[in-house]
Amino acid sequence: MPPKEDKKKDAGKSAKKDKDPVNKSGGKAKKKKWSKVMFDKATYDRLCKEVPNYKLITPAVVSERLKIRGSLARAALQEPLSKGLIKLVSKHRAQVIYNRNSKGGDAPAAGEDA
Repeated sequence: MPPKEDKKKDAGKSAKKDKDPVNKSGGKAKKKKWSKVMFDKATYDRLCKEVPNYKLITPAVVSERLKIRGSLARAALQEPLSKGLIKLVSKHRAQVIYNRNSKGGDAPAAGEDA
């Protein structure tokens, strides 16, 4: 029977071999997404056509879908609001919520459940 010391040394060596080497690269970094700070013609057209049809309209939703900055989205939502395409639901110092303006005013549109 071999001495106990030999078993401990073999067990220690196998434990070291089982450990994975530390990955020092840290993985692949994601490429940063840059948002637009000014409107171009295509983005402005999308704002005019698509945004009034969203069910829930907030600066965060507009910013994410149109790939624009949040400050630009807040300013851009003032135009459809003034034209009457969207209506204000709630205004808080940190969050503004709009929804699409139904054609019949405050009454629910035809086909929708109240």
